[in-house]
Amino acid sequence: MQEADFKNIVFLGSKDIGYECLLHIIEHKKPLKLDIIGVLSNENKHLTSTDKSIYSLCKKHEISVLNNLEELFKLDHIDFLLSVQYHQILKEKHLKLAKKLAINLHMAPLPEYRGCNQFSFAIIDQSKIFGTTLHVMNVSVDAGDILFESRFDIPEGINVKDLYELTYQKSIVLFKDNIRKVFEGDYIRTKQSELVKSRLSSYHARNEMATIKKIDLSWEDEKILRYYRATYFPPFDPPYAIKQGEKVLITPKWIAENINE
Repeated sequence: MQEADFKNIVFLGSKDIGYECLLHIIEHKKPLKLDIIGVLSNENKHLTSTDKSIYSLCKKHEISVLNNLEELFKLDHIDFLLSVQYHQILKEKHLKLAKKLAINLHMAPLPEYRGCNQFSFAIIDQSKIFGTTLHVMNVSVDAGDILFESRFDIPEGINVKDLYELTYQKSIVLFKDNIRKVFEGDYIRTKQSELVKSRLSSYHARNEMATIKKIDLSWEDEKILRYYRATYFPPFDPPYAIKQGEKVLITPKWIAENINE
């Protein structure tokens, strides 16, 4: 039986950032007055360290792991749905299960970079500012009210992996500093529609990465280098170009031999 004033939450997350946020919730569930009644995850092989398995963390702390989103409907009462880099888009029927709020940690500034691969597009766009955001989830992807955000300067010449790592660290701080306020209702909701007057707005789909990884060798060196910095992220496939009908991988070695930085 749930203790008085305790809130039931379901955590949906993946990657190292999901592990770190779930671990924080577990370590602070008593002062936060939380019951973690279920976890949904997938082990992203590229961005999950061997020692940061969400499944192993749940097993250690005897937390129920759900097999799919439909199992949410088997739970008696959900106060909060909390998403951190979860791989599936929740439908309205899922979001409505949260009696209080459905929340997402989006590792990008909003509404500038909704959707996927936001780090790459920020570099391509030559953006000066990036960020990370805690926002309410609704049926439109990354379009819900902003609760808390952190913004920071993008270092000149940064590559996508380093921008990811920088945002990762900023996201952990944002989450740990503000998740208690989220659960306690200590926030002001800011509609993204109010921000488009002063901020840009864009949405990027996952399949766009395939397009921006194809580099045209007729571009100026600066543009080639910028697209390389935006898309070269081992162990993912590197960017490439087509030269005389052959596929050329754009790697650090190729850049050093062909581009004047």
